[in-house]
Amino acid sequence: LVLLALWGAAHVSADSVTDRLRPEIERVVQTLEEPTLKAPGRAAERRQALRDITNEIFDWAEMARRALSRHWDARSEAERAEFTGLFRDLIERAYVGKIEKYGGEKIVFAGESVEGELATVRTRVLMRQGEVTIDYRLGAQGDRWLIYDVMVDGVSIAANYRAQFDGLLEVDDQHR
Repeated sequence: LVLLALWGAAHVSADSVTDRLRPEIERVVQTLEEPTLKAPGRAAERRQALRDITNEIFDWAEMARRALSRHWDARSEAERAEFTGLFRDLIERAYVGKIEKYGGEKIVFAGESVEGELATVRTRVLMRQGEVTIDYRLGAQGDRWLIYDVMVDGVSIAANYRAQFDGLLEVDDQHR
């Protein structure tokens, strides 16, 4: 029984959400640190490599749905698909510059919580001038966990855009 319990504990920890997310974050860091991609003329190639990684670990449709919130259901499938692509592009433009400033800061995985098919992986980025907390909120999809929101120092990206879009779409919905 003790061996079975130890095997079970090892299996769960080896298969934790953090253990699944960590290599993907490390891929982003490796891409940012790749000397050949740091050259000024290689920005487009570096950004495409980052996009390829994020497309594998982000659930852009779910993130877009959460950003539109109550306005999502009123949109057609074509509008949802278009919005999802535009939203992904917006997030990339807003955050890729910040991500590219990465300069070897230490990333600490500070724990996780899992409730059914939802999980949060907590990290801290240790910098000279302090630390930034980044919490990744993920949803299970089959045997994969995909990010549907990122919280930076307690501020949800999806909620931030939801507040902005809500006001704009409220006016738009009234004129329809």
